[in-house]
Amino acid sequence: MKYTWRVAMETLRMFPPVFGGFRRALEDIEYDGYIIPKGWQIFWVTNMTHMDGKIFPEPSKFDPARFENQASVPPYSFVAFGGGPRLCPGNEFARIETLVAVHYLVTRFTWKLCSDNLFSRDPMPVPTKGLPIKISARRTM
Repeated sequence: MKYTWRVAMETLRMFPPVFGGFRRALEDIEYDGYIIPKGWQIFWVTNMTHMDGKIFPEPSKFDPARFENQASVPPYSFVAFGGGPRLCPGNEFARIETLVAVHYLVTRFTWKLCSDNLFSRDPMPVPTKGLPIKISARRTM
């Protein structure tokens, strides 16, 4: 199940469920030569962090191994469930729910994607052609 969770995390890194969010600057911030005044709202985009090549080498490559050592991922750079005091309270529930769903899909069913599935953002990742799949129950012996 450890590898399954790494696959889920890599999927969430490449296609985060939340587009971003607003924060208010609590003090003047200098960023890349610009001053962001205290009180201004800042909009952060999840995908800009998750696809940053300085944080995640080869960001367009699907590589669950990048999550083998959690210490190698800097704090607040994988924010699929938020971070710090704004961490999703359902984080652990989502983890268990994902692992159980994947377990049953893999062990009890065979499934086949019925089309090339491309994603667009609206603002969340959405399959452009829906998700046409064929699911069949596996034969039990």
